[in-house]
Amino acid sequence: MTGAGLWHRASSGAGLSAAADRVWQRLQLDRLAGGRHSGYVIHEDMRQHPRTVRGFMGIRWLLFGETVVGLTAIFIAAVLTSRGEHVPWAVWFRSTVVLFITASLYVFAWRAQLGYYWAYSRLRLFSRIFPIVTLIVATIPGLYPGWMVVEQIVFSLLMIGIGDLLTSDHMRAAFPRPAKRETRDAADAVG
Repeated sequence: MTGAGLWHRASSGAGLSAAADRVWQRLQLDRLAGGRHSGYVIHEDMRQHPRTVRGFMGIRWLLFGETVVGLTAIFIAAVLTSRGEHVPWAVWFRSTVVLFITASLYVFAWRAQLGYYWAYSRLRLFSRIFPIVTLIVATIPGLYPGWMVVEQIVFSLLMIGIGDLLTSDHMRAAFPRPAKRETRDAADAVG
């Protein structure tokens, strides 16, 4: 362990999460997804801090809301199609993409909750980018029906909520940016 204990490997929970973490570790997916920050894990005290735990609980609820929004969009499109109404391909594409995006965000949230800085930074980045892209696309005239524009606004609001939780003073303190030297040392230790 180096420095202030920031190299502490995230401990696995019990059950399905622990099994998934073992597979993830065995396949070295943190190294693939995290790049140079793949081995950088926050200190256990900050990971277990009640405000960190509450923050990730809120993120999980918001991601659940994102899932409901995505499934609702597919359901509405399917119902409209079954009634013989034309549903543009953009609606089907957007609905599917929202579900895939949400699935990737669940993975980032899971790894960030285990203390991985790379996952926290990805989740924070995407919670800033996706709302902007979504709202810009929603303003393209005639691309989506009105109900899909509302779906995109709700999606964006949920993502903004995730971003707010991730950029709180506590979360930024819990996930400090790794120093360049520590990053190289972690990569050497993992590889």
